[in-house]
Amino acid sequence: MAKSKIKKYRKPLNLNIGMIIFSVIFIYVVICVIMYFQTSHIVRYEVKEGSLAADTIYRGIILRDETVVYAQETGYVNYYAREGERVAKNDLVYIVDETGRLNEALESMNLGENSLSDKELAEFRSEIVNYAHGFEENRYDSIYDFKYSLKNTVLKLAGENMLKSVDDLSSTAGVSIVNRAFAPATGIVAYWTDGYENLSAQNITEQLWEEETYEKKRMTGNSLLASGDAVYKLSTNENWSVVIPIEAVRGAELQEEGYVKVRFLKNGYESWGATKLLTGGDGNTYLQLAFTNSLVTFMSDRFLDIELIVEDETGLKIPVSSIVQKEFFLIPENFVSPGGNNGGDSIVRQRYLDDGTISQETLETEVYYFDSETKEYYLDSTILSAGDILYSLDGQDTYTISKRATLIGVYNMNKGYADFKQITILYENDEYAIVKPNTKYGLSVYDYIVLNAESVRDDQFINQK
Repeated sequence: MAKSKIKKYRKPLNLNIGMIIFSVIFIYVVICVIMYFQTSHIVRYEVKEGSLAADTIYRGIILRDETVVYAQETGYVNYYAREGERVAKNDLVYIVDETGRLNEALESMNLGENSLSDKELAEFRSEIVNYAHGFEENRYDSIYDFKYSLKNTVLKLAGENMLKSVDDLSSTAGVSIVNRAFAPATGIVAYWTDGYENLSAQNITEQLWEEETYEKKRMTGNSLLASGDAVYKLSTNENWSVVIPIEAVRGAELQEEGYVKVRFLKNGYESWGATKLLTGGDGNTYLQLAFTNSLVTFMSDRFLDIELIVEDETGLKIPVSSIVQKEFFLIPENFVSPGGNNGGDSIVRQRYLDDGTISQETLETEVYYFDSETKEYYLDSTILSAGDILYSLDGQDTYTISKRATLIGVYNMNKGYADFKQITILYENDEYAIVKPNTKYGLSVYDYIVLNAESVRDDQFINQK
């Protein structure tokens, strides 16, 4: 008996209308999602009033007239004048003990107890208050300046008694055991050097702010110095200045003002500084602030943190991403007729008829800006062409269009399309700009503008989001 061959029965594919509709919808959704992520989206931004506070805290370098005085003899130096004290020419500044016997002789004498007067206590109190007010944890090394300042104050207060004792010792021994050193000129005394004494504003470079390489050498009383060592320095001029790094545009604005109010963060004092913009030795831009007082307050400082007290720019606040430049034709004032049939401006352009005769046509146009100095209107280049001939308002003159210029502005979207509006920027940073409000051809508060100007074209219709 022959074997029968069994074949598997294939079930036919049954398509129903529901499956077809589902497939079509699914494909449509996939295409829409792909198009959504591939299309740039136009996002609106509501214009509001606001302000931008510029960064007005700067760290500056102090420049002053400084003369370093060098020791004439080798020996132990004891200072008489206090740091920050003004001395006249030939005033006693320090004494030098060449033999080293002064301290031993003074210790053997009974100098008695000394009390401080109210004036002397006030000096200590001023030192402590100034330091506490300007102390910053990230600049802990300033405590050493405070330490040496207090130490020199003590030396000054003890100076008179010490000199009297020295005179007594000299008269007893019959010879002078110390040499007195006097100021070569009138000035303010400081007991430190840092190599910046001859620094000029034109030689300023960015590297001078690198405090890791900055070295301040201090002089202290009862220290051994060799002949030719720096023993102190004098600031012989009350005029001084602070140099700060600054952006060129901001610096030019401050120089134009002439003076700017400055707050010294060390003690909170305020003063007016004369402004001068300069280029340093490294080609960077710096601002020099010159003062005529308070030099003595900062005699122990080379670096100084200051705040420029300037008014914040206030106006319409918009994102920098919304700003764009657009090119326009410049049309003289007497070729533009204000207030056309629809309330807009208009021009009269020459045109040729089919038979070759010359005629005129009136075109409604939108003015984007009027330059009051050059007496020229900015008209849209999309409705005009270079070489077009316009007629003046009285019909006596003609003007051939050729001159172009650009305006800075944004795209206003109040009317549902990208409408360019000219703006005047008062101040800007990396994210926002402050523009002049309520200008004739510009923006007003609560206008809607395109957030990203690169996402639209001129006169493009917009689905607002």
